[in-house]
Amino acid sequence: MNNILPAALGLLLCLGAPLHAQSKESVAPVSIQQIRNATLKVTYGGQVFLVDPMLARKGAYPGFEGTYRSHLRNPLVELPESVESVLRGVDAVLVSHTHLDHWDDAAQQLIPRSLPLFVQDDADAALLMKQGFKDVRVLTADTTFNGVRISKTGGRHGSEEMYAVPLVAERLGATMGFVFQKPGAKTVYVAGDTVWESEVRTALKTFKPDVVVLNTGDARLTGFNTGIIMGKEDTLRVHQMSPSATIVAVHMDAVNHMSVSRHDLQDYVAQHAIQAHVLIPEDGEVINF
Repeated sequence: MNNILPAALGLLLCLGAPLHAQSKESVAPVSIQQIRNATLKVTYGGQVFLVDPMLARKGAYPGFEGTYRSHLRNPLVELPESVESVLRGVDAVLVSHTHLDHWDDAAQQLIPRSLPLFVQDDADAALLMKQGFKDVRVLTADTTFNGVRISKTGGRHGSEEMYAVPLVAERLGATMGFVFQKPGAKTVYVAGDTVWESEVRTALKTFKPDVVVLNTGDARLTGFNTGIIMGKEDTLRVHQMSPSATIVAVHMDAVNHMSVSRHDLQDYVAQHAIQAHVLIPEDGEVINF
């Protein structure tokens, strides 16, 4: 009898039979590949999503006028792999907004016209359809794509002071984040180009994400003393509000107006002893959850 139970357990393990409820990872693996800047490749629920594609070669565009270090040409670095590799296996594209560093000329030329694209509103949908894309969909609070629920979340691409200036407000425009959900999978919240504000806090409270992707480069316009996306302190704020979540920090070291580098953020999270909760991937790196 003493040998029967170990043998039976061994057989069950070999056959793959669960001894307890399967973990989220084993049921529905999730991975995030940092491509460059805010461009991500998210594998979720058996689907591959390309987020905010900026696909140009290094130095293809002039720096953003009226921003920090505008004399530098964008992107500052090359893609970590070929465009063909970036696009391989992609089932859909999510474009949070149409600023050049999230939806560039190269992406418009290289992404297949028939690939499903999700955007934030009718205006962006009309623009992408004018660019020749055939399957453009407006993301809602409850969109489903091949079994994956994708929920649009809000944000603000700068301070209230900036949006009080009409020309600045027009330049910053609207933006969105989104949340990936599927039964048995970790919930992933991609906050997008936003500062720390009420709609971000609402998303954290509502969805209770396991993974939060933050754009933390603290991009700066000239003439203002705050950023137009999150930075170091916001990383800590998100951790304090969602202490069990893993933060993935991106959107650094690739376009001219970023004022926070990976090295800066690494030093900051170490100083505040939150490095176990904050991942700062290099370009091309894949994180599995």
